[in-house]
Amino acid sequence: MDNLVFSAITPPEVVLSRFELCRTHDLEEARRWGDRIFCGHRLRSLDGNGPVNARLYYRPVGGIGIGRLTFGSHVTIEPDVLDSFALIQMPICGQEMIEYGNERVLSTPKLGSILNAESRFRINHGPRTEKLMVRVDRSLLERHCQQHLGRTLRKGVEFQTAMPLDTPEGLRWMRMIGWLYDSLSNDDELPPLLVGQFESTLVTMLLACQPHTYSEELCADPRASIAPAFVKRVERYIEEHAHEPISIVDMAEYAGVSSRSLFTGFRRFRNTSPMLYLKEVRLRYVQEELQRQSTGSTTVTAVAYRWGFSHLGHFTTDYKRRFGESPSETLAR
Repeated sequence: MDNLVFSAITPPEVVLSRFELCRTHDLEEARRWGDRIFCGHRLRSLDGNGPVNARLYYRPVGGIGIGRLTFGSHVTIEPDVLDSFALIQMPICGQEMIEYGNERVLSTPKLGSILNAESRFRINHGPRTEKLMVRVDRSLLERHCQQHLGRTLRKGVEFQTAMPLDTPEGLRWMRMIGWLYDSLSNDDELPPLLVGQFESTLVTMLLACQPHTYSEELCADPRASIAPAFVKRVERYIEEHAHEPISIVDMAEYAGVSSRSLFTGFRRFRNTSPMLYLKEVRLRYVQEELQRQSTGSTTVTAVAYRWGFSHLGHFTTDYKRRFGESPSETLAR
């Protein structure tokens, strides 16, 4: 193995060896396993009719999955759209060419790649190439990003395709990956608390180390964007009166500024609008009330109406996007 940045006690060629799913020379069998674990895809050998030497090791853990894969020969992989997950790939030897639209990324042991959800790629997997892979459920990724931002995402999280692994951020990521692969290569039984810890650590590290849609906002220095007094005043007003009908005019009059200034202040210093901020506060109050109640003592409809949500379909969609579960699931717990 020629990897210089993957640091783990368990050697790269041994990680996940207890979790082998496929070892085959048959290209079609290898493709079927890829379909089952990841998604539908087209797999073609560029070495003529010769056999491949495919090996796949994989272990799912909650909303993530870690794997190790090699085909032993030159193949092209064309995945269908990854609609429910993102896939991080880190060669431990050899190289791959990732083609994404007009973008080309030559992935090596020093340069990984990320295949984003809802994007189409082609992977040219070179001979004698082996790679580590991490699958992250889209819902898990977006839920953690929302929790860090404190608001609902307006669009999905999309990462930069190229992922340098020898930068300070890349080395930090690879040290965490080494720890994760060590733990999951050797521990059979994982308590739910530890599964949650693995999920949280991996997603938080990914959001911190790899540029993406919300990197600038997540990494912003709060001291550089201290909100003016009228923004903070309206935030307090919303917190205290969220159960009442509130309009933009009400907020602006309370703050003593124009509606335009109110919009501008929230957009600049909170990266949202006053009405979206109000919706976030109401969603949080709904969740807190559902957590306090029990099934039979109230209904989701009653709580939603109490906090100003009159369209139950939109409310349920927003709630699930924000908290990762339906309001009825929160009430039932």
